Amino acid sequence: MSKFADKLQSLSKSSTTPIGFHPSVSELKSSAVLLVVGLSGSQVEETKIVADVNADAWLILDQGLSARSVRQIVKVAGDIPVGVFAKGISEEKINELVGLGCDFVVFDVKVAAAILHKEEVGKILMIEPSLDQGFVRAINGIEVDGVLISSGSKDDFIAVEHLLVCRKFVELLEKPIVMALPSSVTKAELTDLWQAGLDGVVVSSAQSVETLAELKKMIGDLPRGGRGRQAKVGVMLPHYGGFVATEEDEDEEEI
Repeated sequence: MSKFADKLQSLSKSSTTPIGFHPSVSELKSSAVLLVVGLSGSQVEETKIVADVNADAWLILDQGLSARSVRQIVKVAGDIPVGVFAKGISEEKINELVGLGCDFVVFDVKVAAAILHKEEVGKILMIEPSLDQGFVRAINGIEVDGVLISSGSKDDFIAVEHLLVCRKFVELLEKPIVMALPSSVTKAELTDLWQAGLDGVVVSSAQSVETLAELKKMIGDLPRGGRGRQAKVGVMLPHYGGFVATEEDEDEEEI
C-alpha cells in the first residue's frame, strides 16, 4: 500500500472531524497540509539537498530518467515516499517504476485504465482546472487516491484564480486534493488555500532550501481541526406522501 496515499487519506478524513470529537494524537502531530517537492531529476545531488527540508513526499517530474537514477533517488529518500509523473507512459513502464521502489504515480486521463487496478501503488489523477464539472464529479466513482490540480496560471504568485479553482474542486470532489503552486507563497495565501480545503501542495525543488524550509514552517504553523471541506447536507424528514423541509430550509425560503 502507498505511504503517500495513506497520508493523504488520513489528512483528508481528519479535516472533517465531526463537531464534538477531538482529533487523535497522530492527527495532531501530522501536517495540516502535505508538502510534495517536485524533482527535475537531472541530478541526484538535488535530492540530497531537498532531503533536509523534511517534505512529506517527492515527485520525479522527468520521465526520461534511467532506472539507475530513479533507484538512487529512492535510496536517498529513505522513508520519504517517492512518486513519478507518468503522463502518457505505458503500463509496462509503470510496473518498472513500481519495481524500482516508487510509492505513487501521477497520471492524466490518457493513461491506460489498467493503472486503476494496481493496488500496490498510490494513484493520483492530474486534471486541468478547466475540466468539465460533470467529468470532475465522475472522478468520485473511480479508484484513485487523490487528485492533483495542475497550475492553470503562469504567474509566479498565488492568484485569486488559485483560490477559486481550489474551492470549486473541493465542492465537487470527495477525493483528497493536491495543487501545484508557484514559487512565491505567503503565510496568508497558504492559510486561504488550507481553509478552502486543500490537502497538499506541490512545489519545485528549483527553489532555494531556505524557501522550501520556510514553506514547511508555514505549514507547521497552520491550525489543526475542521476547515473548508465540510459537506453541505440538507436533512429531510420523512412525511406521509413525501418529504418535509427542516426548519433551516424553511428559514432560507423566508429570506
